[in-house]
Amino acid sequence: MQVNTVEKLASVGAFGLWAALHGWLGWLAVLYAICMLLDCVTGTALAVKEKTWNSSKARKGLWHKGGSTIMICVSVLTDIFLGLVINHVLGLQLPFDYDMLLTPVVLTWYIATELGSILENAAEMGAPVPPVLREVLEKVHKASDRKDTMASAGHQDE
Repeated sequence: MQVNTVEKLASVGAFGLWAALHGWLGWLAVLYAICMLLDCVTGTALAVKEKTWNSSKARKGLWHKGGSTIMICVSVLTDIFLGLVINHVLGLQLPFDYDMLLTPVVLTWYIATELGSILENAAEMGAPVPPVLREVLEKVHKASDRKDTMASAGHQDE
């Protein structure tokens, strides 16, 4: 039992140290990881409650989360690329150094999506949902659906 407690403390400490070293962006990454884990737990709990748990559906969800993580890595690489180009191109002088722009936006979008999914899972399990929280997450969800639809439509034209 003590080993399990030590492992938990070490994990929390590692997350905290990493986030502290990376500032607010690190905290966004930690928040996203926690939201992903909580979504997996609530989704699994809901499926078990409704007796609809399916291993292939669970794997599909994990693949989806893996793809989301890859997209976050792509946003980090894109920010690094843009920073190198913008900060080092001759003749281009900005009043600031480009550091990160896309990564916080992408992380925020994925966090909002995960929070919406957690909210849906909790509501389906019977938890009362404060109306203001539901409204905020519905607006975020509608906005993200609109962007997904536009991106899909543009992709089909290619």
